[in-house]
Amino acid sequence: MTILLLGSGGREHALAWKMLQSPKCTSLFVAPGNAGTAAIAKNISINPNDFEAVKEFVLQEKVTMVVVGPEDPLVNGIYDFFKGDSLLNGIPVIGPSKIGAQLEGSKEFAKEFLVKNNIPTAKYESFTAATVAEGCAFLETLQPPYVLKADGLAAGKGVLILQDLSEAQSELKSMLVDAKFGQASSKVVIEEFLDGIELSCFVLTDGKSYKILPTAKDYKRIGEGDTGLNTGGMGAVSPVPFADQVLLDKIETRIVKPTIEGLQKENIDYKGFVFIGLINVKGEPMVIEYNVRMGDPETEVVMPRLKSDLVTIFEAMNAQELEKITLEIDDRAATTIMIVSGGYPEAYEKGHEITGMETITDSLVFHAGTKLDNEKVVTNGGRVLAVTSYGNDFQEAIKKSYQSIAKLQFDKMYYRKDIGFDL
Repeated sequence: MTILLLGSGGREHALAWKMLQSPKCTSLFVAPGNAGTAAIAKNISINPNDFEAVKEFVLQEKVTMVVVGPEDPLVNGIYDFFKGDSLLNGIPVIGPSKIGAQLEGSKEFAKEFLVKNNIPTAKYESFTAATVAEGCAFLETLQPPYVLKADGLAAGKGVLILQDLSEAQSELKSMLVDAKFGQASSKVVIEEFLDGIELSCFVLTDGKSYKILPTAKDYKRIGEGDTGLNTGGMGAVSPVPFADQVLLDKIETRIVKPTIEGLQKENIDYKGFVFIGLINVKGEPMVIEYNVRMGDPETEVVMPRLKSDLVTIFEAMNAQELEKITLEIDDRAATTIMIVSGGYPEAYEKGHEITGMETITDSLVFHAGTKLDNEKVVTNGGRVLAVTSYGNDFQEAIKKSYQSIAKLQFDKMYYRKDIGFDL
């Protein structure tokens, strides 16, 4: 099979690494990819949101499957673009339809879906620039901290959690009236704060049946002890040590099953990943958010633990025969530590040479923000590398990742030294 994978981050490098283990994958292209995918597959200089360019390439190279890594092309309707084109509609696209992608593309759509399907989630209201005064009044009815979420996609940065009422009201105005997050915050969801410990549940679905992948927990904040600004993710652990069978059963019966049944009830075409961001509130799982693709850096711990053939799974999803698949999972723990550019998630420099990767033998190094420059690997983003290790438990795996990181070097390199601190 000739497969085209869309995306350029650590998630895509991990998916590429996994798909290439399948004897069915004879040729893999990544658009646009990074220095890591360039070493194992063929990078193509195409923007995943330029659907006409994707079409031209797919027909030219006789691509037989398209796997969508990031959320943007899904929210923009790449699945529907393929299904509506007579030259493309026989080619499987792994990812949901445009309406299914609204689970991530619109916080309001997701909250309405949760409420409609009786799935436990925080109480909420949504507001626009025209109702900003009502939004400020609604904040006064809540206890701090206050949670403000830009309705649309804001590259993982559209959620604010604030302790002070007047600051929350001022940020609400900044989001709605001053377009702090651009078009993404033309509508803002305000919801009650849930106090607990977070984890992520990853589900594969063909729209009828589902399979649950290993759980993971990521660490979003830039500073140690979970302080400072939110990032795309600074590290992840799988499995989640506190997710015992009782909690996992509650997640499946109260959240996963009604989610898939809800998609069916509404005739939403969905063949892809459902990422469910959860919070464990005194032993009761509640949904914080949906994503319609794998998380990053969680992919870098979930894929290494999946022993089954990923391409075979994708074929079964496309044929709506997922129930015939049995997932094989590695019993070992996996952890990943993100190495980022100094200054991230605010201003940072690019173009610094990365050295030491060839000396790492005990860990997997997935590239995120990297590129090749005169045959040297240089930094090309805020999150640069994800260093993933296996262990009998998460402590052993984390220790190995830190030992491997000690061999790496680039100017202004930063990483958190406390991943897993709260477990």
